[in-house]
Amino acid sequence: MNDLTSNGTLSAAEHASAMVEYIADGTRRAYALGNRGPIRMGADGKLHRDILDAYWKLGFYIFEGVVGAEELADLRADIDRLLDRAPATPESEYDAHGQPAFGREFTRPCYRFAKPLSDPLGGTSKHKGRHPVRMREAMPSADAPAYTIENLHGNLQLMHSALCLYGHPGLLAVAEGVLGPDFVPYNEVTFIKEPGLGPSVAWHRDGTTHWNAPDWDHGAHGFNFMTQLYPSTAGNGVWIVPGSHKLRSVDIRQMVRDAGSERIASAVPLLCSAGDTFMLNRQMVHGSFANSSPDRRVTLNMGFFPRARVQDVTVTHLDGRVVTFGSEHIHQRSRMIAIAIDARRQRFPHEKPYCYQPLVGEEDQNRWNETTRQIVVKDYNLLDMYL
Repeated sequence: MNDLTSNGTLSAAEHASAMVEYIADGTRRAYALGNRGPIRMGADGKLHRDILDAYWKLGFYIFEGVVGAEELADLRADIDRLLDRAPATPESEYDAHGQPAFGREFTRPCYRFAKPLSDPLGGTSKHKGRHPVRMREAMPSADAPAYTIENLHGNLQLMHSALCLYGHPGLLAVAEGVLGPDFVPYNEVTFIKEPGLGPSVAWHRDGTTHWNAPDWDHGAHGFNFMTQLYPSTAGNGVWIVPGSHKLRSVDIRQMVRDAGSERIASAVPLLCSAGDTFMLNRQMVHGSFANSSPDRRVTLNMGFFPRARVQDVTVTHLDGRVVTFGSEHIHQRSRMIAIAIDARRQRFPHEKPYCYQPLVGEEDQNRWNETTRQIVVKDYNLLDMYL
């Protein structure tokens, strides 16, 4: 039986077959929304009002052609290098070549593994229980590895190309347009969905902090940029419920019950070409299915918050740490923006660099060089902020 509502185990091919009609319908509705195009500025030099209006209406926007061919090649090469040097298994200190695995110099592990076509989070208490419904799992092929890499953590210390992308003047101008000139960082991770292996990310909303705030609004938990190194399709990509960022509370379990399966009827896929970047409000209901498709997806995430939502706020991180984001914490973590701008200036000297207002006057302290790599960039993600 190839129905996702069945309790039986599906093969990868059966899982893909069961998704065909849902994918076709979602694809038609996604393209009908029309909220896609290049990064555009208005006559005042600020993000074009049409883009802002579409983003606040739907909760996402797809920016086309953000990353050119040369930069895309850099990013892909760095990803392949990291995967080639990854631990051979979750517990191994060595890569598949018998050499010491990459990343042992960093405090936090760089790699996160999952079982192929599984759902590691759905229906569990992990990540504050924000993934309440388990997605349908599928059986990988007989020759599939026991584990696949699903995430890289701390992109900016792992890949020079990712650091340069972080300083992209167009994307930073978008962040300013949405959040104001004093926007601050969240974190940076890579999602990897290999064909026939990539696990699900169960339906959820990212934000967990400000839902009950008296001044809650549609942007209270910031947004993520998600840059695609390969085409993002309905089979391998993120699905979202348009407009759900406007809802202060949602019942994901009920949405799934109403649909009769985890294929939520109102969801659409985020469809992108390689080099496109979508901006996704962190209050959106979103998730992704097991990648039973033949297509690879590699997505570089980088998130940002309005500073006012972070300043002096005490939170419990997903790993249980309790942190208050004081001015010095915010300043030190925000230096990564300035360093990335300088790294990009060195890599793409023909571009006009973005000017990050909170650190104007501190350019000399935030040059990209070996000193800042060691004292600021290395283990920078220990200062990641979360809402």
